[in-house]
Amino acid sequence: MTEWFTETLHPWLAQRLRVDRVLYRDKTEHQDLIIFENERFGRVLTLDGVVQTTEGDEFVYHEMMAHVPIVAHGAARRVLVIGGGDGGMAREVLKHRAVERVTMVEIDRGVVDMSVEHLPSLSAGAFDDPRLDLVITDGARYVAETHERFDVIIVDSTDPIGPGEVLFTAEFYADCKRCLTEGGIVVTQNGVPAVQGSEVTNSWNRLGKSFADVWFYVAAIPTYQGGFMAMGWASDDPAKRRHDVAAIEARWAPLGIETRYYTPAIHRACFALPKFVLDLMR
Repeated sequence: MTEWFTETLHPWLAQRLRVDRVLYRDKTEHQDLIIFENERFGRVLTLDGVVQTTEGDEFVYHEMMAHVPIVAHGAARRVLVIGGGDGGMAREVLKHRAVERVTMVEIDRGVVDMSVEHLPSLSAGAFDDPRLDLVITDGARYVAETHERFDVIIVDSTDPIGPGEVLFTAEFYADCKRCLTEGGIVVTQNGVPAVQGSEVTNSWNRLGKSFADVWFYVAAIPTYQGGFMAMGWASDDPAKRRHDVAAIEARWAPLGIETRYYTPAIHRACFALPKFVLDLMR
């Protein structure tokens, strides 16, 4: 009998992925973790019944969460990744040779270990890079207590349920602001606006308490059901999200980074939002 994984994120909408082979199924210290193979999307990582990433389309999410803020900043040397236990975000950030240090704070060591074992293509050696400092602890506690400062903070969180809920609060965003250098940028995973509109509204209001310039940008990721995904953007320097394509290209081309989704034109265009998303920013 064919086994199917049915996502349980929404009570009124579901997606199913065929399970061709289960590689790992167990409960970590914090979450239920399943890794399985699917003919179309390759290896799939799920937590608490929700698809987190797949080999087939992870590049969209990781490229857009990493390259947009780093290129926009223009001089990022220290980057903080909160979450991202699969290693894909660290992989993309470390492609920037000018980045001197990446601190990755992940609450669940089990996600890191199982991803390295069963999804090695996502991290692609990132955990062996001497510039990466892996810290296993709660991300909200880390930003509340650390004395380190960062040019870019990438919040690669799960949805605002379970362990990820604290990473969507006004207090957390204020602590992120405290950890930034002048002109720093925070980007956040903000769900799919067509089916998770409250995440956009809540983040708009909560980020706005700490940052002068708050916006969102979007990318299309097939296995994040309901349409394109929104990423939150927060900085005190409005100019950093308003570079034209020529300026972005001038920064991007010398880097020599190979991508499958991100381009300077996509970078500029992704900040253009449809009316229904603008209406959520209230």
